[in-house]
Amino acid sequence: MDLEERIALFLDYENLAIGARDHLGGMRFDLRPVTDALAERGRVVVRRAYADWSYFDEDRRMLTRSHVELIDIPQKMGASRKNAADIKMAVDALVLAFEREYVTTFVLCTGDSDFTPLVHKLRELNKRVIGVGVERTTSALLPPACDEFLFYDRLEGVETPAQPVAPEPETAPAPTPRDLETLAALVAQTVAGLQQSSSGTVTASVLKRTLLRKDPTFNEADFGFRAFGELLRHLAGKSVIELADRAAKGDPEIGLPERGDRETAFELLASTVQPGPAALSGLKNQLRKAAPGFSEKKLGYRSFLQFCKAAAAVGAVDLRWDTAADDYLLSAPGENVVPGS
Repeated sequence: MDLEERIALFLDYENLAIGARDHLGGMRFDLRPVTDALAERGRVVVRRAYADWSYFDEDRRMLTRSHVELIDIPQKMGASRKNAADIKMAVDALVLAFEREYVTTFVLCTGDSDFTPLVHKLRELNKRVIGVGVERTTSALLPPACDEFLFYDRLEGVETPAQPVAPEPETAPAPTPRDLETLAALVAQTVAGLQQSSSGTVTASVLKRTLLRKDPTFNEADFGFRAFGELLRHLAGKSVIELADRAAKGDPEIGLPERGDRETAFELLASTVQPGPAALSGLKNQLRKAAPGFSEKKLGYRSFLQFCKAAAAVGAVDLRWDTAADDYLLSAPGENVVPGS
C-alpha cells in the first residue's frame, strides 16, 4: 500500500516576499529551500501562489520555473488586494480538500494569523497542515494551530545576508548544556507517556509526530542536529533512551533504559525519607543534596509526584495523603504513619 503523503502547497506570496525583504536583510524569497524540506515529507502534487504579480515580476519567473501555478489578484488597493488574495487562497484550499481526497497534507506558506481558521478547518477534515513563515513576521497564533511549522529563516539553504561587522564576529550559538538537558527531559518524558498510553511499540516516527504535537515548531536542527536520527543516537549515547532496530529501516524502536537507573533513584528516595514520615514538599531538594544531578524527567516522569507514586507502586516507599499536613507523606515501607484525619 502506498503511504506516501500527497502535498498541496499554497503560498501567500506577498506575506513571504515582504517578510523576507524587510526582516532578512533585504533578501528575496527563494522557493527552493521550501520544496527541499517538503521533499522529505512527501510528494507535492499541487503548487499555487497568490499575489498581484505586477509587483513581483522577477519572482514570477522563479516560481514558473518551479512549476507553481500563479493566481493573479490584480486589485490595486493595498488592504483590499491583500484580503482578496487571502480569501481566494482559503477558498481554493477548502475546495481542494473536498474534491481531492488523495491530498493528505496542506502546506500554507504564510505567517498571517488570518489563516488560523483555515488551519482548524483543514485539520477537522483530517488533513495534516504544515505552516511555513518568516519568523519575525509570523503571528504567535499560527504555529500552535498547525501540525508542524517551519520557520523559513531556519531552513537548510536559506542564507541571510551578513550582518554589519561587529567588534567580535558573531558565530551561530552552540546548543547549551541546559538546552540539551531540557531536550533530553522532553524526549524521556514523551517516550514514557507513549509507553503508558499505548500497548504498541514507540518508534522514531511516532516520537517525532508526538513532539510536533507538543510544539509544532520543534526542529532538531535548533539543537545542532542534522537529522532526527542523529538526535536519537546522541540521546542513546547519553543513556537517555535506548534504540532497537526494526524491520522498517530508519524507524527504530525507542525505549527508556532498563530500570536500573530508576531502581537506584527509588533507593535514593527511600533512604532520604528515613526516618519518616517526610512531606513531599521540599523532598526533591533533599534528594538533590545527596544527588545534585537528580531529575525525575530524565527518568521519564512528568513530575516529582509521579516519580514518588511510581516508587510507591513498586514498594520502595509508602505514600499517602495527610489532610492535617495538607501534603503527601512518604515513609519507608511498612513504617507506621499516623494519619492526619
